[in-house]
Amino acid sequence: MHLLLKTQVNQSITQVWNGFDRNLFIRLSPPFPPVNLIRFDGCLEGDVVHIKLNFFVMQQDWISLIVDQQTTDSEIYFVDQGTTLPFFLTSWHHRHRLLMNPTGGTLIVDDIVFRTPYKLTDVLLYPFMWLLFVYRKPIYRQRFR
Repeated sequence: MHLLLKTQVNQSITQVWNGFDRNLFIRLSPPFPPVNLIRFDGCLEGDVVHIKLNFFVMQQDWISLIVDQQTTDSEIYFVDQGTTLPFFLTSWHHRHRLLMNPTGGTLIVDDIVFRTPYKLTDVLLYPFMWLLFVYRKPIYRQRFR
């Protein structure tokens, strides 16, 4: 499944990039499932992010490796690829794009491709994933106003 969300913020691309840190990652974590941040190396190629999802009756590890990071005059992006995923996912590819807006500010793009064990569960999980990432929009706007 493909999920694409865009959020316009008022700070420059450099300011937004510098704000993609451990504190922002914690703030972006949704209320459910509760997330425990185990490891956050950063957003550069080779960095690792490890979280533990708490589903109350069980906990699930989610480990992602930053497999690519590039900077141009008009865009900064990094890609996290799931290496250890919770039971309901079989693949995860998340491209975080920061695009310079010529009229000012930055467009933050969450470009995600995920898979579950079955096409039906892809479809059923999609609205939940969409909500988890829409949840980020006001946090981005507040952090980068």
